[in-house]
Amino acid sequence: MGRHHEVRAAAMARTGKIKSALYARASKEAYMAAKQGSPDPKTNLALRAVYEKYRGKSVPRDVFDRAIKKAQGGDAVAYVEGRYEAFGPGNSLLIVDTLTDNPNRALVEVRTQIVRKGGHLGSVIYNFTQLGILAFKGTNRDEVEEALILGDVDVQEVELDEDTIYVYVAPDAFEKAKEVLAGLGITEFEEAEIRMEPNEYVTLSDEDKQKFQDLVDALDELEDVQNVAHNVEL
Repeated sequence: MGRHHEVRAAAMARTGKIKSALYARASKEAYMAAKQGSPDPKTNLALRAVYEKYRGKSVPRDVFDRAIKKAQGGDAVAYVEGRYEAFGPGNSLLIVDTLTDNPNRALVEVRTQIVRKGGHLGSVIYNFTQLGILAFKGTNRDEVEEALILGDVDVQEVELDEDTIYVYVAPDAFEKAKEVLAGLGITEFEEAEIRMEPNEYVTLSDEDKQKFQDLVDALDELEDVQNVAHNVEL
């Protein structure tokens, strides 16, 4: 069950608009985590998870600091989560997660971009599985897998890709997996989040792949969009 990983951080650096949307995503997640708990990531696991999620995506520390300060203030912003499923170019499938203070705007903007690129909304979630993803530098795949199994972690897969190890676990085993990895001295992650992963990947024609990439780029520019999961091998 090989899995292929796009370098989202590189895509986010393509335009100022995409970078701005990335900062907005990080800010909203940090705000929500700090609003519901301590402003200190050492004691607030949710806030620590936000830091880890965006660590490899070149988000400046002051983005988090401003969000935490805002959360400690008197004003409250009511962010609402949303999820939209869609069919894209070729045989592509997408799940678009949003976090917004205006759900109607989020729906209209997401649907507009999908339709413009030749897609349409529809149920596709049965083609995806929610998994915890932990990626870090290393080559000792067998040692990592053995430690996780002995630690009674619900491991789905451990994959070595050049000098990076990818660990896939059940969502409720995510924190336990991090504890086991910490016992191996692994505390810095390139990726550390729970997200939707496709059960199978598809390969598109060059024409459809370009249309699909244009669609993903357009969605990435929307500040209400938090994450885009898909089944396309890029």
